[in-house]
Amino acid sequence: MPETLPFSNGMKIKNLSVQQIFDSRGEPTIEVGVLDGKNRWFFAQVPSGKSRGKNEAKVLNFRNAERALKKQVKKAIIEKNYNSIRALDNSLLRLDPTKNKSRIGGNLTLGISVAFSRMLAAEKRKEIWQILRSEFFSNAKSLNKKPLIFSNLINGGLHANNNLNIQEYMVMARSAPSVAAAVKKLIDFYHNLGIFLKKERVARNIPIGDEGGYAINFKNNFEPIAILEKLIYKYRLQKKFLIGLDAAATNFYKGKKYLFDRKRFSAEHLADEYVRYFKNSKLLFSIEDPFAENDLKGFSLLRKKLPKALIIGDDLTTTNPAEIKRNASQNLINAVIIKPNQIGTVSETCEAIKIAKKYDLKTIISHRSGETEDNFIIHLARASSAYGVKIGAPARERLLKFDELTRIY
Repeated sequence: MPETLPFSNGMKIKNLSVQQIFDSRGEPTIEVGVLDGKNRWFFAQVPSGKSRGKNEAKVLNFRNAERALKKQVKKAIIEKNYNSIRALDNSLLRLDPTKNKSRIGGNLTLGISVAFSRMLAAEKRKEIWQILRSEFFSNAKSLNKKPLIFSNLINGGLHANNNLNIQEYMVMARSAPSVAAAVKKLIDFYHNLGIFLKKERVARNIPIGDEGGYAINFKNNFEPIAILEKLIYKYRLQKKFLIGLDAAATNFYKGKKYLFDRKRFSAEHLADEYVRYFKNSKLLFSIEDPFAENDLKGFSLLRKKLPKALIIGDDLTTTNPAEIKRNASQNLINAVIIKPNQIGTVSETCEAIKIAKKYDLKTIISHRSGETEDNFIIHLARASSAYGVKIGAPARERLLKFDELTRIY
């Protein structure tokens, strides 16, 4: 990778730190700090993630991250000049050339990379997205494009203690012409959905899942789609909202079959079930990870059966440029999830985005379960003119991401 030089004098890292914090589920994760020559600290919090693809960068617990920082990273990084994000990232990659960052951890490398991005932005008195765009996306088209907002309103799978196999039921809000108006509509809709579910289930309280969505039991995996569609039409939002799913099917793939709605499905039968869902819903538009991460036949089959739908890769692609290229060239997907901590550095993440765009894949910059208050992904979406940004329900710590989305677009 060439090391671009947007900062002619370079920036020196004077110190590094790592500390343990807790994610949205109360699970431990890390916050990384970078000290510049003006004695200013810049921090980055790294989400832990619960549903992970097997090819993702290794996640170190706090103790191991602290040990790696003290014994390996500090010696290689401190007091060195870096002219760009890529220059710093290349140093980290030389320090850990393993495929999955197994020596020093993808969460530690990403924390350093993001914190350094903030340091450069502060030095130049720019927004983070402006620094990212200048270095990685200066030739991008549609620079002022507003993203589709993917908001997970009903949680299932690993994100909830309920009977849903499908992990996420999302409303996707069109943010043009006004992001602020779209966010307000999403927040209002989320609260109205909660009121509806309480009345429907005659319940005082509705459980909340890992990503802030409602997490009750339903008749089957299709019922949440029907409820979302009913309410979208009730509030006359059908021109503003679409519906999307994240099946996270690897999690219900057992013994070469898919355990779905208490039945055992082959890939062919599950594809037919998805087709039925799309036929029975006017607003259902996208499905992420509809099959297990190694079931390439399933992805290929669904792309043929649903040519107009958004078929999105996540566990399949893990923000890895090589995997994105491989799966796109085989026409298995037409959109891809981008999660920086799947790959481990800002520059590799940006490379993944550029590869996706080269293959005409729609890019969706995504949060994770086990999320933190860090808002870096919103700036990445803005910098790269992403098709979509996936945040979760407009609740708890994720409200800060919605606020940042409204502020910078």
